[in-house]
Amino acid sequence: MTIMMPASDQAVLARRDEIVAALRAIVPGEGVIDSAAEMVPYESDGLMAYRQPPMVVVLPDTTEQVSNVLKYCFEQGIKVVPRGSGTSLSGGALPLADGVLLGLGKFKRIREIDFDNRAVVTEPGVTNLAISQAVAHAGFYYAPDPSSQIACSIGGNVAENSGGVHCLKYGMTTNNVLGCEIVLITGEIIRIGGKSAETSGYDLMGIITGSEGLLGVITEVTVRILQKPETARALMVGFAQVEAAGECVARIIGAGIIPGGMEMMDRPAIHAAEAFVHAGYPLDVEALLIIELDGPGVEVDELIGRVEAIAQGCGSTTLQISNSEMERNLFWAGRKAAFPAVGRISPDYLCMDGTIPRGALPKALARIRDLSEKYGLRVANVFHAGDGNLHPLILYDANQPGEMDKAEAFGADILRVCVELGGVLTGEHGVGVEKRDLMPEMFSEIDLNQQQRLKCAFDAQGLLNPGKVFPTLHRCAELGRVHVHGGKLAFPDLPRF
Repeated sequence: MTIMMPASDQAVLARRDEIVAALRAIVPGEGVIDSAAEMVPYESDGLMAYRQPPMVVVLPDTTEQVSNVLKYCFEQGIKVVPRGSGTSLSGGALPLADGVLLGLGKFKRIREIDFDNRAVVTEPGVTNLAISQAVAHAGFYYAPDPSSQIACSIGGNVAENSGGVHCLKYGMTTNNVLGCEIVLITGEIIRIGGKSAETSGYDLMGIITGSEGLLGVITEVTVRILQKPETARALMVGFAQVEAAGECVARIIGAGIIPGGMEMMDRPAIHAAEAFVHAGYPLDVEALLIIELDGPGVEVDELIGRVEAIAQGCGSTTLQISNSEMERNLFWAGRKAAFPAVGRISPDYLCMDGTIPRGALPKALARIRDLSEKYGLRVANVFHAGDGNLHPLILYDANQPGEMDKAEAFGADILRVCVELGGVLTGEHGVGVEKRDLMPEMFSEIDLNQQQRLKCAFDAQGLLNPGKVFPTLHRCAELGRVHVHGGKLAFPDLPRF
């Protein structure tokens, strides 16, 4: 399909050979890819419906090289799209025909493990799971755990503020990142935050986390690690009605119980996951909750009894409690593999991401069912029930004329429902290009202009990841360039360590 992106700069394209040569001087060896065939893997991210070959791909492996690439592009007026592992599901790393795709895949080193301060300093290309694996021998782990944690990079997690099944209790990426090293479009290198849990001044970490590559390029991340709980057990609870499962979620939270994770799947997702993983999921239920409780053993035993009573009070038809670490992991294996499992039952699917208040869960699911009938497309629901983060998977066949357009219209309507019910357009996948044109459903023009003013403070020329997040782009001068002086940030005294 076609998606509107910023018009290509023909003057830049005419200088392609000159630009490639300059980039090769900055990143020698195999650090620059410019042949059409070799750039194919970079023409999309995880949202493969949108594809665009980049002008050139640059793969630096030092912060100095990133700085020099960005400084060159800034001076030459060349657009830059940062890319991590390419697992984004919102088109956040979609390249530009006249832009440099800046890949951080070579930044794969963990620089420091500091158990005393419970922190890990890592390069952005290190995978989410690798951080937990690196500290597991000492009984620690990194809490946010997206389903793609085996592949997604920590830099991308920061850019999208990724979540995961354990974010209900332990927070999203923004709650677990302590500091970053960032290269600005000017080539300047700044550090924000650090190992300390408290910092003074403006919350720049909060600005950078979830900024989707629009403000700077992350070259180092300091994350908080946690000690593994003494005990962790999971309950697998089935319900004859989806609404009953939603009511169970609300009652558990209402009782003051905060599980380590609480996930929900409907019948199509249950059957797909069970056929794929063989986790022992009940196949005669309409909804399945996986509820993990962790902490001291005595506390976990007490909470299991309370959750079991709540589930029975909501009409649960099946209930199984894990009796070993292997069994607990098996419960989660099906949920973690739900997305690829659904890929086995449909030629294509569109993975949506929106968030609603927990109490609106039954209403949201009913509306999604109505929309499924309206568009004539199946949907499998997999989501983080505890914090209301929905992931409806819309099944379609791109080879059938019009089906992809219907799937996108279906997805847009789901996100409109989320906003209507008091939620937001994204829980963890970001806006990218997928939700860009829906931003006015949630924000007024004044809101969006103010957000763009913040971008102007970091990137006055609009060179970093243009075409993402904002449905209408304005020149910084149109918005009032009060934040920028001579192309540099108005706060040049930021700490540089």
